[in-house]
Amino acid sequence: MTDRARIEAFLEMMSAERGSSTNTLDAYGRDLLDASEYCGGALCDADGSDISGWLRDLSRRGMAPSSQARKLSAVRRFFRFLFEEGDRKDDPTAKVDGPKPSRDVPDVLSREEMAALLAACADDLRLTCLVEMLYGAGLRATELVSLKLGELPRRKGDRWITTDVIVRGKGGKERLCPLGRPALDALSNWLSIRETYLPEGSLARGRAEGFVFPSRGKSGHLTRRRLGQLLESLAHSANIRPDRVHPHALRHAYATHLLMGGADLRSVQTLLGHADIATTQIYTHVLTDELAELLETAHPLAQKN
Repeated sequence: MTDRARIEAFLEMMSAERGSSTNTLDAYGRDLLDASEYCGGALCDADGSDISGWLRDLSRRGMAPSSQARKLSAVRRFFRFLFEEGDRKDDPTAKVDGPKPSRDVPDVLSREEMAALLAACADDLRLTCLVEMLYGAGLRATELVSLKLGELPRRKGDRWITTDVIVRGKGGKERLCPLGRPALDALSNWLSIRETYLPEGSLARGRAEGFVFPSRGKSGHLTRRRLGQLLESLAHSANIRPDRVHPHALRHAYATHLLMGGADLRSVQTLLGHADIATTQIYTHVLTDELAELLETAHPLAQKN
């Protein structure tokens, strides 16, 4: 069986058994084909030195350590699959040391900047709801735009009975995200006019009517690209540098402001849907910088000449 055939079998397994998203499967496919090309189409028969050589080649190509680590992770999973299927009796990646990716501290929007963004939404009920859901629940862009009406908190008339949104995150995993009062109010306001955003035509309307943020496009819902464009325009209105305002920036703000308010790291990990708490710990670096500054300005000994 060729490399390509085994890679396709691996991707089918990841889709069927792990529920991996299309984006994840595409990334795995590219990474494995890249490794296969380096190995002359014989990745399945590669040894540890071949994998190490491939990593060195990635470095020579100028690839960031974080990207190298991601690609190596894909290859490790692939060889684990070959071992479980009986196609390999060993794992050539077992003794390969991957690059240690550095985690850049995110440039987090302040509370004042978030207030400015919300103020700049003005009377745009859809935009206000999008911002409140990103900042008020820490949703990823894909999680937000693909949100369905059936995943919203339950209502009785105009009153919310529950406050949790059901979110389908990476790998199809579900989690509950509680919404605060501002986000619930913004959601109520948006739902009151949402019907006017449904596309005309039975086919397009049929695709869109189940989504919280409908669109006339093929997916039936607002796209990630359009969400990014809306936030970029909003940043201009709020006099904030546009490259600092994107869906993930609002998720960063959500996590950091929770920690600043006293939330514990494990709770924030659960709310964000992080599989590994190490991913959540990046936000503690932001707090460390703020606390250091607070010490310099507020501690009595720091004020002595």
